[in-house]
Amino acid sequence: MAAVVERLKAFHQWAESTSDPRTKDLPFVSSPLLTYGLVLLYLLFVWQGPKFMAKRKPFDLRWFMTPYNGVLVAWNGYIFYEFLMTTFLNPGFSPVCQPVDYSQNQTATRLARACYLFFLSKLVELIDTVVFILRKKTSQVTFLHVYHHATMPMLWFVGVRWIPGGESYFSATLNSFIHVAMYTYYLLAAVGPRLQPYLWWKRYLTTLQLIQFLAIIVHTSVAIYLSCGFPNEYNVALILYGISHILLFGNFYNETYVKRKQKKI
Repeated sequence: MAAVVERLKAFHQWAESTSDPRTKDLPFVSSPLLTYGLVLLYLLFVWQGPKFMAKRKPFDLRWFMTPYNGVLVAWNGYIFYEFLMTTFLNPGFSPVCQPVDYSQNQTATRLARACYLFFLSKLVELIDTVVFILRKKTSQVTFLHVYHHATMPMLWFVGVRWIPGGESYFSATLNSFIHVAMYTYYLLAAVGPRLQPYLWWKRYLTTLQLIQFLAIIVHTSVAIYLSCGFPNEYNVALILYGISHILLFGNFYNETYVKRKQKKI
């Protein structure tokens, strides 16, 4: 038992000493307990929420959904802009091979802040599932949906605590751009039936998701090949994460659009 305690102490000391001093004391980053505890509560609600709603009428949450989706469109739009300004539009940044800059350089600090805001958005987006369950739209609470929403905050807690910059930017830039489109769709859908004829492009959101994860796998593989000074443990985890999403989104696309079209024929 004493040996286990000593190992835990050693791990804690290592975790503290290798954390990024610019982000390690920020809310939800200073300790894993809050973030991982929130995800645990989320999973508990996914499990018990439908039981709670079983004999109740669905909540009418349109009053909440419109501003909520509007905020997430603006939030992701701002994050996307910040990533563009600190990476692709920054002459001193290599989009292909870039280690984390841990300095207090203004641009490096701005990039770390963008990573933090992206991480926070993943916590806020847990509300998506809560809304689905309270509205009794449980068909939308698929394994893919829960897997994605539960794992993103946990993955990005690690990213923001230890590597807020460098190669981290790529997946977050793509994801924030796609989420602008996705929450714009949700915003328009929340307005009411009169906009339904203009929402024909939903299937292309799934296509964008598939392209996103394929691009992440390719980009991360190049970073490993070029030895970019970015932790390979995180790179490998990101590749495996991307593969899992391609399989899940690919299956969703096949079940939702390909097979349904075949049945109609």
